[in-house]
Amino acid sequence: MTESANLRARLSLGPRRKAREFALLGVYESLINESADFAAIDANLLSVITDEGSPVAGCDLTSEDFDQCDQEFYRDILDGVIKGKQELLDTLSRHLDRDPQRLSVVERACLMIGTWEMKNCPQIPYRVVINEAVELCKVFGADRGYKLVNGVLDKVAGELRPAEHQA
Repeated sequence: MTESANLRARLSLGPRRKAREFALLGVYESLINESADFAAIDANLLSVITDEGSPVAGCDLTSEDFDQCDQEFYRDILDGVIKGKQELLDTLSRHLDRDPQRLSVVERACLMIGTWEMKNCPQIPYRVVINEAVELCKVFGADRGYKLVNGVLDKVAGELRPAEHQA
């Protein structure tokens, strides 16, 4: 994708997609720095976002993107994933063939966000939850990490939303 096409694609992202991207950055930090709590991560991310100049954390996100994102949804995801970390990892462990700690941090963060949304956002169809997590992994993760995210979250959907998953 050319730089101008990439910019146009980024500008067309909806507020919830942008919220998920910022939440991913926060969840990533929480997985790297396990002693950090929601308030510290949120404050640190906000200070980086509001810095003038280059995009956030080496990616294409800017302070304008944060202004346009669904900030309540961003904070709900970040707070929910941090507080429910062990429960989310336990759920994921039932659907992985390895310890979640052996996954890349980005894949683990995408899976945790997707699992949190499956549990806490029943108004969002499970296929949308999976697609959003896959897209996050495509943007921030390794080349083929999105395939793992897709497969695992489909299994998680079968557990957490069996009626919707079978329909």
